[in-house]
Amino acid sequence: MQYSILITGCSSGIGLEAAKMLQQRDFLVVASCRREEDIEKVKAAGIRHVVQLDLADSASIEKGLQDTLALTGGHLYALFNNGAYGQPGAVEDLSVDVLKAQFNTNFFGTHELTCKVLKLMLAQGYGRIVNNSSVLGLVAMPFRGAYNASKFALEGLTDTLRLELRGTPIKISLIEPGPIESRFRANALIALRDNVDSSQSRHKQGYEEAIERLSKEGPTSSQTLPASAVVKKLLHALESQRPKARYYVTTPTYIAGILKRLLPTCLLDLLMSKQSN
Repeated sequence: MQYSILITGCSSGIGLEAAKMLQQRDFLVVASCRREEDIEKVKAAGIRHVVQLDLADSASIEKGLQDTLALTGGHLYALFNNGAYGQPGAVEDLSVDVLKAQFNTNFFGTHELTCKVLKLMLAQGYGRIVNNSSVLGLVAMPFRGAYNASKFALEGLTDTLRLELRGTPIKISLIEPGPIESRFRANALIALRDNVDSSQSRHKQGYEEAIERLSKEGPTSSQTLPASAVVKKLLHALESQRPKARYYVTTPTYIAGILKRLLPTCLLDLLMSKQSN
C-alpha cells in the first residue's frame, strides 16, 4: 500500500520541504496552500498533487479534504498539520480580532481538519496525525503572545487527543522546532505592520528593533537549521512502529525543554526576556 499524506501550509518552508522529501520516498503526497496563486508555484517545484485549503475557512477545509480524498481513493494514511503563521505584538497591543485571526488558522482550523480526518482514520482502522508546534509551545517569549497562546493551545489539544486515542490504531505526535529557515519571519513582519499600531504603543522602540530584525535576510541565529531537519523527525513519526509523542528540533528547543523542567519560573522568565532582547 502506498502511504498517502495531506500536508497543510506548503507554499514554502517546512511544508514545501516535507512535500518534496516525502514524495521522493514514494508517499502519495497531497500538498495544500492557503492561496490559489501559490498552487502553480508548488506544482512548479515538482509536487504532483496540490489543493487549495485555507485553515481559516470551514468551506475551504471541507473542499480541500474532499479534493484530497479524490486523489487518494478515499483513504488517508497521515495528516501533517503544518499550516500556521506568527503574529508579533505585545499582548496589550493585540485586538481581539487579531487574536481570533491567529487562532482561526493556527488552532481552530487545525482542529476542524483534524476532527474530519480522524473520523476517516477510525473508520479505516489506521492513521497518523502529526502536529507541527514550536519551541514557543513549550516556553513563552515577550511580544509573541498570540503565537505563544495558539501553540500552547495546540499542545494541550494534542496531548489530550493522544490520551483519548489510547487503544486505537491512530498515532498522534507533536514536532517542536526552534529556528528554522523559512518565510516565517517575512510573514511575521507583514502581520506586525498590518495589525499593530506601533506608533501609539509604549513598546515603540521594541517594535522598531523587531522590524529591523525581521527585515534581515538569512538566519538570525547560529542555531537555525534547514527545514529538512523537521522533515527527518516527521519521517520517524510517520514510519516508526513506536512514534514519539514529542520531537524536539534545534538546540534551542532542547535547552528550553530542560530549563522549563529545572528552573523556577522567575529564572526562566529572566532568561526568556534576555533571549527576546
